[in-house]
Amino acid sequence: MTDNNPPKLGLRERKKIKTRETIQQHALRLFREQGYHETTIEQIADAAEISPSTFFRYFPTKEAVVLEDDFDPLLAEAFREQPPELSPLQAFRSAVKTGFAHIPEEIRDSVRERMALTLTVPEIRAASLNQTMNTMKMIADLLAERTGRSPEDLYVLNFAGAIIGAFLSVQHYSFSHPDEDHIELFDRALAHLEAGMPL
Repeated sequence: MTDNNPPKLGLRERKKIKTRETIQQHALRLFREQGYHETTIEQIADAAEISPSTFFRYFPTKEAVVLEDDFDPLLAEAFREQPPELSPLQAFRSAVKTGFAHIPEEIRDSVRERMALTLTVPEIRAASLNQTMNTMKMIADLLAERTGRSPEDLYVLNFAGAIIGAFLSVQHYSFSHPDEDHIELFDRALAHLEAGMPL
């Protein structure tokens, strides 16, 4: 069910992702060393050896440096490449595995750290609602494209909401189980959905 050949990115996309990752890594280091509220955008830009204006080309706010990444396009492309005989949920599970195969181990570690910040910093938690709704819309659009239904169809939206619910559950669980791989946890949560959520 899993394609071991993740979709290839162009040079421009790879460079953009690398710059965003560099900014995020320096931001996370500063947050660890001196605290989220004590860290300024100017300090992050200086550590990443860019100007504040360049920072804002990649992240519109300080909250965004924690919340945003380039994973959604990878996931969308991987989902579109799944075989048509897979159910939507099977296709999504496979897309998660192939899409996140691009992500180096050190970046996976930073995702866990960003999840923890989202749960513990009120400003980030509030800002995450808009991002969560955007991701839900992306999932609904992908499912509508695959099934020929409207993205406003109740069952399409319900499917997208279930995926988001699984992600939020993993986010919460990962906070108290930091040693577990969150990609594997997400797959387990999706498998639980696929099985009808037995308890």
